Amino acid sequence: MKPLALACIVLCTTLSFTNSYAQLQASSPQTPTYSFKDWAVTPPMGWNSWDCYGPTVTEAEVKANADYMANHLKDYGWEYIVVDIRWNIQNDNAGGYNETNPIYTLDEYGRYLPAPNRFPSSLNGVGFKALADYIHDKGLKFGIHIMRGVPKLAVERKLPILGAPGVTADQIHSKENQCRWLRDNYTIVAGRPGSQEYYNSIFDLYASWGVDFIKIDDLSAPIYHKAEVEMIRKAIDRCGRPIVLSTSPGETPPSAGPHVSEHANMWRMVNDVWDVWRDIPHLLKIAQDWYPYIAPGTWPDCDMIPLGRISIRGERGVNRVTRLSVDEQYSLMTLFTIFKSPLMFGGDLPSNDAFTLSLLTNKEVLRMHKESSRVRQLFQVDNKVAISSVNEATGEVYLALFNMGNEAQTISLDLAHYDLPVKAVVRNLWSGKRVGRVDGEFVQTLGAHGCGLYVFVGR
Repeated sequence: MKPLALACIVLCTTLSFTNSYAQLQASSPQTPTYSFKDWAVTPPMGWNSWDCYGPTVTEAEVKANADYMANHLKDYGWEYIVVDIRWNIQNDNAGGYNETNPIYTLDEYGRYLPAPNRFPSSLNGVGFKALADYIHDKGLKFGIHIMRGVPKLAVERKLPILGAPGVTADQIHSKENQCRWLRDNYTIVAGRPGSQEYYNSIFDLYASWGVDFIKIDDLSAPIYHKAEVEMIRKAIDRCGRPIVLSTSPGETPPSAGPHVSEHANMWRMVNDVWDVWRDIPHLLKIAQDWYPYIAPGTWPDCDMIPLGRISIRGERGVNRVTRLSVDEQYSLMTLFTIFKSPLMFGGDLPSNDAFTLSLLTNKEVLRMHKESSRVRQLFQVDNKVAISSVNEATGEVYLALFNMGNEAQTISLDLAHYDLPVKAVVRNLWSGKRVGRVDGEFVQTLGAHGCGLYVFVGR
């Protein structure tokens, strides 16, 4: 057989597999009796392969991270295992993307399938079902990443669209607004015959695999793709399986807030966050537009958590332990948790040391993340930031203070002015240690890039 120069299609030929999807597409669309917000009432928590493995993660590595989560993190609320970008490419590169001669894996309807050399359990038309079953058997949930749009190869081959007789992929695409940084797919034009059916077909496929979470890239920037977001939402709702929708990357324009919060469970506020300090002040700045949208089922997303061992075969830098200092790691985790961002850990879980694990298993901090409400920024001025929230059930009030400066600073709050408990007993949430009693004023000195996370109990 001649070598494949540009790409190849691995066709799914299992008759029962194809027939089952033809029958599913032929059936009437299902009308959901639930809201998509019901399956993400609290911010999703999990692991994503991107920071460790870029577009090259293998089935064995996914299973190793799932095993670790089941053994060490599941009892703390961590549950999603997400396979990030380009799981359909058989010969991708670390440190970037192979766009010279990628070998794609598709079925006869132009739908991506897992690369069989990286995910051996996907052979014979099984797709990700066997891997999802492995993860589900551990009491966890399974997720994948895709790019918006229709594969270029499906367009070039004029592959038929399941559920749209006589329509082929070349009839639903546009080269306009193609992703600038990865050229695998074309835009799907809303309103054309076959466009909605293509999205329906891929989500029917993902539902059959047991997918619980999907991260969809190139939806928010440099423009917000409103029409494709709506087609995706409709396809998820009709597939009959609860699938958390995460839009990526940022920066999602604040003007899209009303729309994205009615169609997605989580959406990226910024571009990729890495293990450099400058990304944290940037997050705090951008987050100011998104506090009104923090609500059950819809969560502004701070991006993945670049802690522990990252970039084993990653897109950014060499194999390393996070470059953030201890104080900076506390600041990152404090921001993500008080802001109620989804928590998607990016490091290789089996490589965790005791300190990294401690950041992921602090019960009091995670209880705040899960149970708090009324998140608000009190101020952001002179490299000083204060954010508060409330536990409605217990009456506890949480306060996070950040020093974004390069030198130590003292932060002082007039408690009455910010509608915080004037008389209270204060504990440090990370250490569990009592800070003391306050009466009208709260004062803390924080080191450079440092933070404090406190709980106020009235007295």
